[in-house]
Amino acid sequence: MSAILKAACVQVNAGTELEPNLKAAGDLVRRARDAGAELIALPENVGWIVQGRAKTMERVRTAAEHPAIPFFSDLARETGAWILAGTLGVLLEDGRVANRSYLFDAQGRAVAHYDKIHMFDVDLKGGESYRESATFRPGEHAVLARTPWGGLGMTICYDVRFPYLHRALAKAGADILASPAAFTVPTGRAHWHVLLRARAIETGCFVLAPAQTGTHDQGRQTYGHSLIVAPWGEVLADAGEKVGFVLAELDMARVEEARRMVPSLTHDRGFETVRAGF
Repeated sequence: MSAILKAACVQVNAGTELEPNLKAAGDLVRRARDAGAELIALPENVGWIVQGRAKTMERVRTAAEHPAIPFFSDLARETGAWILAGTLGVLLEDGRVANRSYLFDAQGRAVAHYDKIHMFDVDLKGGESYRESATFRPGEHAVLARTPWGGLGMTICYDVRFPYLHRALAKAGADILASPAAFTVPTGRAHWHVLLRARAIETGCFVLAPAQTGTHDQGRQTYGHSLIVAPWGEVLADAGEKVGFVLAELDMARVEEARRMVPSLTHDRGFETVRAGF
């Protein structure tokens, strides 16, 4: 396992069409690689952001036919960097869609993929409402990928609100947690930094959280602020609200250091919940 990792989070403003989105993402990946990044993570919905099931179904393809998969494979091979290709909409055999994250190694091989487990079904103030489960099929497996820098636990956006997933990944061997996202502005302002720092602190992992930013289809807005967080909870890099990328040097020895000081991953205890006064 390499002791030092230069990691980047790419922040994009995805439109409704795949080709220009891939070009914009590819240009930023090359810039991040030129700046020294060895592992480059992109946001959720890196291929497109559209509102509504009909628009989604017009664009999705099976894994065998999806043009973004060979695009990112070729990009990883070209740059010699590991690439976490945010998420792509992948058509499944039952007619639903997986919100799927792919990890490509430096030779362009797809070494792991993860389907988002927790569906974003929420009703926010101001009439902002989402029903991810109307189109997408929840994943059923947590995924830990082996990299030259240690284990990488794959999660996606709304998963960040479920600590047990991140704890399970850390116990399985994760040293880094990836959380590509397209967070809304209201939830981002209230919760984004707190949740990601908490997941890092609870697990003693580095957290890479590349995010969408700006205004998208039908006025949907995303929060930005792609983050890289250290195992002790410090924010090492914050992309703010502009399209671009952030880079940080991760000293992987800090994972063991944080877990040695606070070994909470080894302190689980069984318990029962007692309801008093109900």
